[in-house]
Amino acid sequence: MARIVVGMSGGVDSSVAALLLKEQGHEVIGLFMHNWEEEDENGVCCAANDYEDVKRVCNKIGIPYYTVNFAKDYLDRVFSTFLEEYSKGRTPNPDVLCNREIKFGPFLEYARNMGVDYIATGHYAKVERIGGKTHLLKAVDTNKDQTYFLNQLSQDQLSQVLFPLGDMEKSGVRAIAEKHGLATAEKKDSTGICFIGERRFREFLKNYLPCNRGDIVDRDGNKVGEHEGVIYYTLGQRRGLNIGGKKDGNGERWFVLSKDVKNNRLIVSQGEGDELFKDGLITYNVNWIPEMPKEKTFECYAKFRYRQPDQKVKVEIGDKEIKVYFAEKQRAVTPGQYVVFYTDTECLGGGVIEEVF
Repeated sequence: MARIVVGMSGGVDSSVAALLLKEQGHEVIGLFMHNWEEEDENGVCCAANDYEDVKRVCNKIGIPYYTVNFAKDYLDRVFSTFLEEYSKGRTPNPDVLCNREIKFGPFLEYARNMGVDYIATGHYAKVERIGGKTHLLKAVDTNKDQTYFLNQLSQDQLSQVLFPLGDMEKSGVRAIAEKHGLATAEKKDSTGICFIGERRFREFLKNYLPCNRGDIVDRDGNKVGEHEGVIYYTLGQRRGLNIGGKKDGNGERWFVLSKDVKNNRLIVSQGEGDELFKDGLITYNVNWIPEMPKEKTFECYAKFRYRQPDQKVKVEIGDKEIKVYFAEKQRAVTPGQYVVFYTDTECLGGGVIEEVF
């Protein structure tokens, strides 16, 4: 029997993870992380509602529970980077940072100080320990696999982690929650960035990074509209541009081609051409999870965004940069996001996309 702290979010996945470990005979402790302090339009703290669900679940399955406040750590180590990246016109992924810097950072240390053998979460992923190395494997439910968000974890962080849901389908997880009458059984899955929730992204960002309106221009520099702030848009975006029809247009939809942050211009194109499709990317600091590849040039698979099907790539590891060549051109590969490398079954690691070519 092991002593295990489960990171409880107030959702169905972490609820069932705790239940399964308890049923296996382990000593299980629920720990809720309070990472974001903000009230909704009704003056209610969103985290407070989630914590109430955690208490209901822990009481139901008979385990002790605690809460710990990492809000300052989150602001300093995740949210500040998020704002800095957006101010540069890039598109960061705070969920990846949150896993590295909070859930498997201060949370892991807090749990270790409690004298536990392992920590566990409701992530859909698997770990396998071979010859002193911990390997991060894809979950059985490929539609829910979350290894993309775990690509920055180190060997030390993974050495004491359990993912009880790695061999389960999402439907099975909900069925277990319903069977045991857990309060989170029918709770809707959270979507988008955790601290934004269901709010409109642009309106949220304006509270922290107010920007000036500017021109939307086509590839020839002709003004075709006005934007609300160039950093609020993403490459390949089609909706929300508010560009009316042009007499000399071709009738097709407009999309964001690039962002000229320096001159506060949003460059767009009409119709789906080749401009957004790239041959490769450059990253600098890759976190290789099991170990650094032995070959300087090798082929594998990669994802450039969550839930994207695996794409064949060739990787060249240089002295200062790592070049990734795509077997097929890829649309809207976005600096600030992560390129994550895979074999058929294993997540090898990942790094921030710095440039595309």
